[in-house]
Amino acid sequence: MGRRYGIDQAHATFVTRGKRNLQFQRRYSRDVDRSTGLRSDQTVILTGVQTSKEYPDPLRRVRYWDPETDKRFVFITNSFSLPALVVTQLYKLRWRVELFFKWIKQHLRIKVFYGTSANAVKTQLWIAICTDLLVAILKKELDLPHSLYPILQFLSVSIFKKTPISQAFSSELYMNEASRDYNQLLLFNL
Repeated sequence: MGRRYGIDQAHATFVTRGKRNLQFQRRYSRDVDRSTGLRSDQTVILTGVQTSKEYPDPLRRVRYWDPETDKRFVFITNSFSLPALVVTQLYKLRWRVELFFKWIKQHLRIKVFYGTSANAVKTQLWIAICTDLLVAILKKELDLPHSLYPILQFLSVSIFKKTPISQAFSSELYMNEASRDYNQLLLFNL
């Protein structure tokens, strides 16, 4: 909770999941529309020995039942001005952001950061995203059957060849180059 208090002191808003063993005392309850999935909207104060020291100010506790998954969620936030339903939607959007960063880790092939400053890392990420988008546009425009990874491999191998892109991907060279794995040794020579 100490980190969250730092976020609050910086006048920023956070929404997190509440733990089952969170010790708190309810100070106030607001009315909720139960047809939206909301179950409660409370102002609470933390009563745990450590958590009450780390976050001494009141918090907002929103309980929500998701009809799609039939699961119950408890959210903790420092925002008292947002509607309770918006608090639940913010957490859902937070998950989308996490999925986006997971996609970046899995799909953008950044082996080494050449600079470690914030600007250098951001620049390299933007370059990787732009490259991936350009290859996706190329795949769509040329109606290529392969996924993005073999196309990127082919481009990295044939980057200095003086062949127009439309011809390079329509020729037999692409079919041979794309099917060959340059880093793989043959186990059996069949």
